[in-house]
Amino acid sequence: MRIGVPKERLALETRAAATPKTVEQLLKLGFSVAVESGAGKLASFDDEAFVQAGAEIVSGDDVWQSDVILKVNAPDDEEILLLNPGTTLISFIWPAQNPQLMEKLAARNINVMAMDSVPRISRAQSLDALSSMANIAGYRAIVEAAHEFGRFFTGQITAAGKVPPAKVMVIGAGVAGLAAIGAANSLGAIVRAFDTRPEVKEQVQSMGAEFLELDFKEEAGSGDGYAKVMSEAFIKAEMALFAAQAKDVDIIVTTALIPGKPAPKLITREMVDSMKSGSVVVDLASQNGGNCEYTVPGQVVTTANGVKIIG
Repeated sequence: MRIGVPKERLALETRAAATPKTVEQLLKLGFSVAVESGAGKLASFDDEAFVQAGAEIVSGDDVWQSDVILKVNAPDDEEILLLNPGTTLISFIWPAQNPQLMEKLAARNINVMAMDSVPRISRAQSLDALSSMANIAGYRAIVEAAHEFGRFFTGQITAAGKVPPAKVMVIGAGVAGLAAIGAANSLGAIVRAFDTRPEVKEQVQSMGAEFLELDFKEEAGSGDGYAKVMSEAFIKAEMALFAAQAKDVDIIVTTALIPGKPAPKLITREMVDSMKSGSVVVDLASQNGGNCEYTVPGQVVTTANGVKIIG
């Protein structure tokens, strides 16, 4: 059975669905692996590295003749037509958000394994690609924020005076949020975090952050490790909290997602307009609609008052 790894076509995508190391592992299991030429270039894996691992470098047309296709992103319309009936596609798919995509794949008789739908249970932990990506995204969010912020995260005391530490608020204490908290704390920032699930308070505090709480009782867990849609009264209370925090903090990182639904709008234009000039908002939910009303996916937007929003 041959596994094919095509080049990702999505703009700004730098990931590859396989590495030379994973190619070696697949070969040991008895598969043959075909990698499209240049598929790993943006991930710093050249064709020669894949060849040395035992893969065959093929053209863009040939790779789609494989029995199994590994991709990072869901296929576009052109790629769907390249899939042979009966092919198995393993990729991030987001079935609930993409019903039309599922219909097109079903019409082509494609077997689909949606990596974003892997359950968050111990048995499936090694397959939880979504959490792995979220961990990287949370860390990267702080790196990007630090670059755009242009000031120290940690406080400084010099002969010329004092520089206060940056204040960071992280919304959502899932895998991405906890990674962002850890990275910001390690850089010396004052970190605060909010999550609708009170059970994550201990995790947030163990990472060195303050857990922001509402004087409001409502069950937020959905039983699968994700948050659920909250009541209007709860949302009103949390929005008031975010509005107050926006005036005080320097950096906001949003990670809020609800499975099967667009990302909730948590940071309004009015909140951003109230932030200090030079502040930064990093929206990790930008590809799902964004948590900030100013967000443009894949772009850095600078508002009239000098706040940068990284989509």
